Amino acid sequence: MLHSYAFTNFQSFRERVEVDLTISRKVAMTEWMTESATGERVSKLMAVIGPNGSGKTALLKPIVFMSWFIANSFQLPPNAAIPITPHLAAGAEPSELECELDFDGKLWRYVLRCTPERVLHEALYLKRERFGYVFIRDWDAATNSYMVKQQDFGLAPQEARKVRPNVSLIAWAAQFGVPLAARMASPNVNSNVNVLGRVQQDLQSAAQHFSTHPEQRKLMEQLLSAWDLGLSGVELMEVAVNNPQQPDQKVWVPFGKHKNRVAEFQLPFALESSGTQGAFVLLSRLLQTLEIGGLAVIDEFENDLHPHMLEPILDLFANPSTNPRQAQLLFTCHAVEVLNLVHKSQVMLVQKNEECESSASRMDAVEGIRNDDNYYAKYMAGAYGAVPIF
Repeated sequence: MLHSYAFTNFQSFRERVEVDLTISRKVAMTEWMTESATGERVSKLMAVIGPNGSGKTALLKPIVFMSWFIANSFQLPPNAAIPITPHLAAGAEPSELECELDFDGKLWRYVLRCTPERVLHEALYLKRERFGYVFIRDWDAATNSYMVKQQDFGLAPQEARKVRPNVSLIAWAAQFGVPLAARMASPNVNSNVNVLGRVQQDLQSAAQHFSTHPEQRKLMEQLLSAWDLGLSGVELMEVAVNNPQQPDQKVWVPFGKHKNRVAEFQLPFALESSGTQGAFVLLSRLLQTLEIGGLAVIDEFENDLHPHMLEPILDLFANPSTNPRQAQLLFTCHAVEVLNLVHKSQVMLVQKNEECESSASRMDAVEGIRNDDNYYAKYMAGAYGAVPIF
């Protein structure tokens, strides 16, 4: 479970920003909060709001990047650049990232400082009575090599010294069967964001996913039918593709089931409303996170959806029957009606100044916000900032 992450000099953010999902015990407990395995109270969701171009998507990318770097950076070609972009005004300076999470019932801290050319510093810490290192890796320019210290990590020193400049030591160690590294490198973040931005919805990929996950498919069908989208069900069909190069190629295609008083019929999802398509693709990401646990990171969460859809979708993370593994959701949205649903500690406000530098703060850190405020009305009135200026 993610407790927090922070970063400096990453895309439109030049100064340090922290996204903290831990919740004070002074705050009344809600179904969108939980007790972590390590004893802290942690939010199961965090909403990110702000005007267009403020940096909302960029705020999501560091945690997606860290997850990818830890799990998959070994797949980079040896001379490839690390896909990280510093602020354009600080291009010669390294980017710094860190996160804290509970894993295996313990609290861990991961720290990374790098440029597109190489890792400069990487470390993993475990909290016992206090944080102590599991490994520390530093680039030594004088010897053109890495200095690696380990404490109960388990990677052979000769292999640690060979780590490539563009690869995480965790991803590297996983290739050598180090148990801790292999567990940490397993996928735990599901996102529609990559280094270039939001990935467009793909009905076929979502249908392919549901075709191999029958329990998620069943729940998806129940939810879409219950959300008054004009559906009585969803049918998945494997359809042949007219491809002379691969005559046996087939793809999964979703069809919406509809019925009235006299007939039943099916409609290809490509002809369904954009809201129905969006909900179908969104559920393909959310339901797999809810089933296995971890973190869903979704940009423009409510894209093409009616604002009234927010609450039933967010309730999937509140309800223990649909979220038995305490999965979390980090999302951006323009439907500020979300402010009527969540606590102020579960909202990040993002804005950008005249110097093209983004900044972000948790809403409960904004001076003067009271617990009995109408957050929606005051935000719409501009009292909290992070709104368009015309």
